[in-house]
Amino acid sequence: MKVRNCSRCGKIYAYDGFNICIKCRREEEEEFKKVKEYLRENPGANVAEVSEETGVEAKRIIEFLKQGRLEIKDEHNILLTCERCGTSIRTGRFCDKCTIEMTREFKQSIGGGKDPKSVSNGRAKERIRVTDKYKKR
Repeated sequence: MKVRNCSRCGKIYAYDGFNICIKCRREEEEEFKKVKEYLRENPGANVAEVSEETGVEAKRIIEFLKQGRLEIKDEHNILLTCERCGTSIRTGRFCDKCTIEMTREFKQSIGGGKDPKSVSNGRAKERIRVTDKYKKR
């Protein structure tokens, strides 16, 4: 069993894949429910207004946006930008274009940057050469 300190309250807890303890997760979920309910009733509200009316810190609301749990209604916002290219985004950490590019780059790095078909074709050609070599003798 791994034991860690909660990144929010500092208490020790049994690590279960989250950086915060179960108590802080419950509190965070309650805050999210407050924000979500307020936005359902007031769809055009901005971060400052939501924070003031719900009592949830603006920083936490921005975290919800970066986690992809909330989405900004206006496409041209200055609050949330792609962490890779700086383009304005509505939710998450990266724009769609950068997400696609990073996915492709990760797949290439896992495969060593080689196309799996070319590797198998190369091996097949190599085997043919070896058998041809033995036939000539």
